[in-house]
Amino acid sequence: MVIREARIEDVSQIQIIRNLVKENILSDPGLVTDKHCEEFLFIRGKGWVCEVEKNVVGFSIVDMKENNIWALFIHPDFEKQGIGRKLHNIMLDWYFDQTNQTVWLGTAPTTRAEIFYRKSGWTEIGTHGNGEIKFEMTYHKWKNK
Repeated sequence: MVIREARIEDVSQIQIIRNLVKENILSDPGLVTDKHCEEFLFIRGKGWVCEVEKNVVGFSIVDMKENNIWALFIHPDFEKQGIGRKLHNIMLDWYFDQTNQTVWLGTAPTTRAEIFYRKSGWTEIGTHGNGEIKFEMTYHKWKNK
């Protein structure tokens, strides 16, 4: 297993994983295009991938413009192996090395993602979008974990 910064050639595998997930499914896969991925990975923020045998099996992307976790998804065949935790931690370490601004994310209620973020120390602050739970993480909370 290798965690590394995402590259342009990873976008196609990122898109496959995004559309294979069992929770937080896109209502319309066309809503997130390759161009969106490229913008969030290389203009608005940064991303990381996890590779197993040279195949991307998970990814995370942070949006520095909106101080938002744009994506954290794992291929269903590779869940529950600690990949999400590793991607989450490297992303937040990098984010808070760049800024002390609070970061937020939204996720569907009653999902494993909701449980994951609660266990990771995120604080629920309300709702977002179509009934998603909105969580935030502060600089001090992350640095003092």
